[in-house]
Amino acid sequence: MSHPALTHLEAAVRIKQLCGQGDTLVVDSKIPLRRYFRSGQEMVRMALVYEEEGSLENAFILYMKFMTLFIEKIRTHPEYSSHSSADKTASNKRVKEILPVAERLKSQLREKYQKEYNLALQELLKAEREARERQEQEEEQRQRTLQQATQRKREAEEEERIEEEKIQELQELQLRRRWDEGQEAPPSYNSLGTIAYPLDQLTLDDLSPPVPPSAPHMPPRDLKPMTTGVPQVDRSSKPTSLMGAKSGGLREVRVPTQLMPNFMSLAHSNTARNVETCGVLAGHLTQHKLLVTHLLVPKQCGTSDSCTTQQEEELFDHQDKLDLITIGWIHTHPSQTAFLSSVDLHTHCSYQLMMPEAIAIVCAPKYKETGFFTLSPHHGLPFIASCQQSGFHPHPKEPPLFQNADHVILDNSLSIKVIDLRNS
Repeated sequence: MSHPALTHLEAAVRIKQLCGQGDTLVVDSKIPLRRYFRSGQEMVRMALVYEEEGSLENAFILYMKFMTLFIEKIRTHPEYSSHSSADKTASNKRVKEILPVAERLKSQLREKYQKEYNLALQELLKAEREARERQEQEEEQRQRTLQQATQRKREAEEEERIEEEKIQELQELQLRRRWDEGQEAPPSYNSLGTIAYPLDQLTLDDLSPPVPPSAPHMPPRDLKPMTTGVPQVDRSSKPTSLMGAKSGGLREVRVPTQLMPNFMSLAHSNTARNVETCGVLAGHLTQHKLLVTHLLVPKQCGTSDSCTTQQEEELFDHQDKLDLITIGWIHTHPSQTAFLSSVDLHTHCSYQLMMPEAIAIVCAPKYKETGFFTLSPHHGLPFIASCQQSGFHPHPKEPPLFQNADHVILDNSLSIKVIDLRNS
């Protein structure tokens, strides 16, 4: 399923982004050329699994990386001109086979992306239309409320005017009555035709209308105009953007819990002599998870602080026969704690450059420690990849070059198959 943050992009843009990921591969001259040919075979294996599972984007990216590597970038490796022609012939043949497959996936993805783009565009237009309609309704309601408030104000002002006229009439009647009775001089009239009288001669009784004795007492009327406030509109319910969220991260690596004790058992004789032992972790990709199913122990030469594999072709042959992907490596520190030394960092760099999820497991029996490590992707990996030194040499400790491999899950249900090639 495509991420919603990408569905607003046109199909051509998304295809271009996928193709661009094929250019991220960098050929490192320090990594033996045979590792790149080996990695190419594993790319194709993983791509086939992704295609079977319907993860077309991941399959297409791996195919593009394979073609970019073996059509263009592999030729920059210093060993290329002298390398076996058999590997070159095999990779060229595989490129020709993959090219039409990649084109087919590209067409499928373009069609899929176009449908998603059309759907996202429809949803966006719908949301904008609903927002516009809601805004128009809010404006209409605001205008109606304002009109009602204005009308109430006018009615109240009219009532107040009529009431004032009635009071004025009553005042005039009262003064005329008093004049008729001889209590006051005849009233004079102003230019407006109303009685002009000195306010200091009026009393509250003069301003009040006469009330018949039989009339019941009425409470005073409230002449204040009614007011209605304009309601506040809650806009928190407006539709949110259709273009949110993000995803990503490393694929999960599942490691059988029994792997470490099995490895420590076969390394026991070396550990007793303070000699390191190493092995290769291999397995399969399924449902976007990497499962470690095999431990392959190649012929090797070890010391108290290093271990070098030998006759790797034999190791590769077994992996090819079993259709296994390299997921990482494991080694012992017989007399030290669990960490990655400078040599370990460079060893693991070649694994992690080939596969971002690659892990390094370090078993330290003396301290009863087991570490699951990976180079920090934004600092450690590029730093070690650019380091030209060999053998044991100091590296800066801050910021850290390696970290705990948080994408590793220990699984009691997984079994481990051990293939020890040291005595074969």
